[in-house]
Amino acid sequence: MATFSILVAFTVRLLLILLFLPFSALDKILNFRGAVGQASEAVSSRPAATALILTGLFVEIVMSLGILTGIADRAAAFVLAGYCGVTALLWKQFWKPGDFWAGSDSRARGLFWDFLKNFALAGGFLLVTFGTGAATVDAFLSDPFASSHPYRLADQPVRP
Repeated sequence: MATFSILVAFTVRLLLILLFLPFSALDKILNFRGAVGQASEAVSSRPAATALILTGLFVEIVMSLGILTGIADRAAAFVLAGYCGVTALLWKQFWKPGDFWAGSDSRARGLFWDFLKNFALAGGFLLVTFGTGAATVDAFLSDPFASSHPYRLADQPVRP
């Protein structure tokens, strides 16, 4: 049963980060020029757009690995929650096209669902960050870079 518990914990975390690692990160790497072009829509300078994409790559790879391995996983999840919110606000601006009520296949409606998806993912990452109850918030606030020890079984001691 212990192996099953660890497998479930790993699978849940893998499902949370799967969008970022490998898919979004790999897409940014393989289509770097296109990604910079898309980022140029949010910022006016090409160097700033390149910096945004490189920052995004760092966040998607390093923070995803933190969540998956349990190393500073709560801090990593907090960063990814913020990343989801920022990318929703910068690139999923459903209010801009002006065709939200035009029909079910409008550009604004597609962006709206992507916007909500980003915030739903942020909620999942915040569950990793803070836990599932009010009593667990203090653990993050008192030591945000500590591991939550996601693969530890209840009867195993916590190593510092």
